[in-house]
Amino acid sequence: MVAREVLATDPQVLRDLATVRLGTAYFRRTLQGVRDEDFAAPSLLPAWRRNQLIAHVGYNARALARLVTWATTGVETPMYASPRARGEEIERGATLRPDALRSLCEHAAIDLDVRWRDLPADRWSVTVVTAQGREVPVAETLWMRSREVWLHGVDLDVGGRLEDIPAPVLRRLLSDVAGTWDKRGELEGLALSVDTDESGDHAAYGDADRAATLVTGPLAVLLGWATGRSDPGHAALEWRRGEPVEAPRWL
Repeated sequence: MVAREVLATDPQVLRDLATVRLGTAYFRRTLQGVRDEDFAAPSLLPAWRRNQLIAHVGYNARALARLVTWATTGVETPMYASPRARGEEIERGATLRPDALRSLCEHAAIDLDVRWRDLPADRWSVTVVTAQGREVPVAETLWMRSREVWLHGVDLDVGGRLEDIPAPVLRRLLSDVAGTWDKRGELEGLALSVDTDESGDHAAYGDADRAATLVTGPLAVLLGWATGRSDPGHAALEWRRGEPVEAPRWL
């Protein structure tokens, strides 16, 4: 019998599941704001049209569902056959009618959520491999999906803002970006400092004492700059050391 309640018991998994479900609802609402005649218009993601972005979000859910299947069955099931196959899938998907693209996103998201719901508690630690070749526990698919739905909901450019994203998600995203830069040696000489918010939270990345470039600002604006979604000249960014620069590539 198919389970109707979430089988996961790990508190972090349950928190991440709640976050991704909230993000999925956010993406669904923003997608509803895109008129059919505007699907081929540019998104906020450079070089991506909205129909490409929507296809990507739909097929991303299917790809992550394959990793959950891997964890469930123990049979290796990659996200994509190859990077080329992923790109071709998105381009084909972008040619679908708006109603078909909406259906793709909705049904793929529901299917992924059901697979998460029915994954036994002892399978969440099973190791799978991402499209980038990273070995991660399948629980990581929750965060991988959260990044997609929250950020791309904003990228649809129908009034969504990075400030809509919950602060814990913004902080985790910025930590992800800085961690990626650090692994590639691109955080050397660069430091970021997040303005203290109402809760008193503060975060910093890089060596502020030694960095040639030090930038500070509100969490959402710093994340926007770090992910290429805010201009280095944004009024809320303060370049305390060095000149305004484009952020290193993230993904």
